[in-house]
Amino acid sequence: MKFITIGLVQTKVSDNVAANIEKTIKLIGQAAKKGAKIVALQELFQTPYFPQWEHKNKDDYAENILGSTIGMMRETAIKFGVAIIVPFYEKIKDKYFNTAVVIDKKGRLLGQYHKMHIPHDPGFYEKEYFEHGDLGYKIFTIDGVKFATLICYDQWFPEAARVAKLAGAEIIFYPTAIGNILGSNTPEGDWHDAWETVQRGHAIANNIYIAAINRVGREGQTLFFGQSFISDPFGKIIKRGSKNKEEIILAKLDLSRNKLYEEGWGFIHNRRPDTYRKILGK
Repeated sequence: MKFITIGLVQTKVSDNVAANIEKTIKLIGQAAKKGAKIVALQELFQTPYFPQWEHKNKDDYAENILGSTIGMMRETAIKFGVAIIVPFYEKIKDKYFNTAVVIDKKGRLLGQYHKMHIPHDPGFYEKEYFEHGDLGYKIFTIDGVKFATLICYDQWFPEAARVAKLAGAEIIFYPTAIGNILGSNTPEGDWHDAWETVQRGHAIANNIYIAAINRVGREGQTLFFGQSFISDPFGKIIKRGSKNKEEIILAKLDLSRNKLYEEGWGFIHNRRPDTYRKILGK
């Protein structure tokens, strides 16, 4: 058997960046004291979800990877002896990315992932703020555990989850900022149910653990629905957060179950890549 305990930090976010970071650091410490070896934060964890508005000043929110936010998270990783997945708004010269940085328990930067899929809809004007990811799908290793960290809208694309699985990921973390836009007409139905269901589908199809981290509270016209969750490779929710509470979602994962389902169902070794060329087209 192969075990690891992970923690997800689900919070409300205000306009006070310093307060948001301070609160998050306390929760990281609590998760570490409860045994978490990897703690994952929500998308753009320290700032409001600014892409719900058009024409905001990017530089009011963006930072370099060597800036204060990542610096404090590196110190936090060392202080509590825990690896941290830190999503933030990254500026590289004249380009801006929706980024997740992975920091190990010694405060070392293991690398970063740039969000690949960028939406652009009312309430989610992300193409105004983010470049498409340019680093590919990354695999990180902590304590012998391999994982990918995709970001929010990447959740809707089964191709991204499958690439992560084939690259060796045992867990996929999805830092997220998603909710319902107040007053909008959504004839499709329950977006929360769709969001959770599609990710459980990725867990099943790829025989892999899924950890989705979402924020709570209202920002502007968006009511974030929280309910961060961890799914096992059978698609079963083993832990789920509340709709509106700031909290840590903690679970001990038995990663040997990935191989159990993979061998039992054959979803990986019975693939037919020779028949999939169409998906590479536009």
